[in-house]
Amino acid sequence: MAKAPPSISLLLLLSAAVLLTLPAAISSIGVNYGTLGNLPPPTQVANFLKTQTTIDSVKIFNVNPDIIRAFAGTGISVVVTVPNGDIPALANGIEARRWVSANIQPFHPQTKIKYISVGNEILLSGDDNMIKNLLPAMKNLNAALVRAGVKDVKVTTAHSLNIIAYELNGAPSSGRFRPGWDTGVLAPILAYHRQTKSPFMVNPYPYFGFDPKNVNFAIFRSPYKAVRDPLTGKVYTNMYDTLMDSTYSAMKALGYDDVDIVVGETGWPSACDAPWCSLENAAWFNLNIIKRAQGQGTPLMPNRRFETYIFGLFNEEGKPGPTAERNWGLFRSDFSPVYDVGLLKNKQGGGGGRPAPALPAPSGGGGKWCVAKSEATDAQLQGNIDWVCSQGGVDCKPIQTGGSCFNPGSVRSQASFVMNAYFQKNGRTDGSCNFSGTGVIAGNNPSNGACKY
Repeated sequence: MAKAPPSISLLLLLSAAVLLTLPAAISSIGVNYGTLGNLPPPTQVANFLKTQTTIDSVKIFNVNPDIIRAFAGTGISVVVTVPNGDIPALANGIEARRWVSANIQPFHPQTKIKYISVGNEILLSGDDNMIKNLLPAMKNLNAALVRAGVKDVKVTTAHSLNIIAYELNGAPSSGRFRPGWDTGVLAPILAYHRQTKSPFMVNPYPYFGFDPKNVNFAIFRSPYKAVRDPLTGKVYTNMYDTLMDSTYSAMKALGYDDVDIVVGETGWPSACDAPWCSLENAAWFNLNIIKRAQGQGTPLMPNRRFETYIFGLFNEEGKPGPTAERNWGLFRSDFSPVYDVGLLKNKQGGGGGRPAPALPAPSGGGGKWCVAKSEATDAQLQGNIDWVCSQGGVDCKPIQTGGSCFNPGSVRSQASFVMNAYFQKNGRTDGSCNFSGTGVIAGNNPSNGACKY
């Protein structure tokens, strides 16, 4: 489990140290611009990014003409994505030329379209038809761009790091692509990248697959259990570097270590259904990602710059799934920052919303309790009780028969007790009181009689 975050004075000191090492104008930092939620129109988004932030590129997951058009004349580059289902058709050269004619030429060069990503994480889909047609579609789109005289748009595709046969504590220098995908799929794709001088795009997410007993290793925070590569002697102080160097080693094993790497997605959610998601952890992770994008590099790629797209621009309230899915954003829908990682040109969000501190403060020694929301159902609250009490580390005896908080007539009161116990144990961060939207932080002590919170 994650330890409680350091004190606010330490957090602010560390934040200032990081920010002072960043250049005044951030470069090579982009964001993934998702649209699942009640979000502002694209023209407002484009204007906000241009006037209020130092973000210089966005990546979208479609070819929405309203979004592409909104960035015309802003100087912000755009990565567009071919929908996965369109890939088989684009294995036909005529269809690829039609696609470029419909989705690129009407907007370019007024909008600085930088890359076309052909699908997203296609190998992860397991769809043999899409995988088989992925490289032909990439080649055909590139040929269609050349035929149309568009010379500054490169074609790539974004890969999940399930392409790597990676072990959590393995040696990054021994990273290899999965058998069957290595020479059969990825080597030809890398050869295409070398030929066209286009980048190999990967999505390294320490959040997916880290060791819960070594959370700090995943988020660049001390203390952590380091990983030493026995083959190179390199010591790894964070999981992100191991993922990047495993990718590099896999490329090198096939003879393509000269191909540029672009980070298509990475990030850390500011809230989820576990204690390791918090404003502090998300801010700290992304601060360190920005440092690496500026040229810090990795043990096997020192001083190398990685064009990087943080996931994501907004908290997307319309996304289904666990709490984390709706809490990856740097900004809220009113443009106020969820937390600040130095990408704002000033300290106010463009929409006049709530400002955020450089790094959010964990709560102090008291005055905050986590209780069940009034609209939460008994079924949801019983689920919270079952989950907390199954995790270990929280004493659930007080809500059991004979306990000081035993109240079989009120699931709500019993849930509030264990939710608060979990909240207090895990640093009193906002994320540790989320419980899929069923928890709320209260300023009044809910203790009642012998039931002490």
